[in-house]
Amino acid sequence: MLSRLTRPRALALCALPILALLAVAAFAPLPFTIAHPGSTADVLGADKGRAVITISGAPVRRTTGQLRMVTIVATGPHSDIGYRDVVRAWFRTDQAVLPHDSVYPAGKSDREIEKRNLGQMRRSQDDAVAAALDHLGKSEDDVDVRLHLADIGGPSAGLLFSLGIVDKLAGDGEGGDLTGGRIIAGTGTISPDGTVGAVGGVSLKTQAAARDGATVFLVPRAECEDAEATRPAKLRLIPVTTLKDAVASLEALADGGRVPSC
Repeated sequence: MLSRLTRPRALALCALPILALLAVAAFAPLPFTIAHPGSTADVLGADKGRAVITISGAPVRRTTGQLRMVTIVATGPHSDIGYRDVVRAWFRTDQAVLPHDSVYPAGKSDREIEKRNLGQMRRSQDDAVAAALDHLGKSEDDVDVRLHLADIGGPSAGLLFSLGIVDKLAGDGEGGDLTGGRIIAGTGTISPDGTVGAVGGVSLKTQAAARDGATVFLVPRAECEDAEATRPAKLRLIPVTTLKDAVASLEALADGGRVPSC
């Protein structure tokens, strides 16, 4: 049995390794990435002096309002994220803690990651064009659509690209206006058949949208709960599962009809 003199000293010595481990844990990098609201861009407008959507081979309608695609910004693929960073971000509504591998593929260099993201964006743009023209019953052999949006990677702007194309081509130059003069934002991948897919980071994207003046946000239906959890005041959420859903909802909104909500 330890004496009264030796017990405190023994306990103190036993606690040293534990304290050392806690100290290391507090400063050791963790497999997480911290994200926050990023920029938005109007796909009906211009980016760095160049139209985001350029169409030839068919009449193009003059649009009003805005269709804003939304991004999030994450810490770099090789940033050291510590325990304190994670705890701090966890309790903030304008930041999110994400598993590192859900944002950046493991074992890839910065250049490889950038190449992958840009490749996803190009494929997303091709799918957006295919989905929009299919929705309108037009052929890529007759209508040439070019998309330009610099310095943004990933597939999450697909839905907004498709909506922008539909808005410019609807009515072959006359009638129709998907935005109704509003600033509408949204996110979602798009497949050539018009299916809208989830993207992640929705709770941060709604904040970026509201910050830049949007009053309506199109969200993949599967992510309604995440979007609603931190929805900014006065931002209306509209769930979508297909491009057809999104177009119908925006047309109903512009005409004062019934529109689905989360």
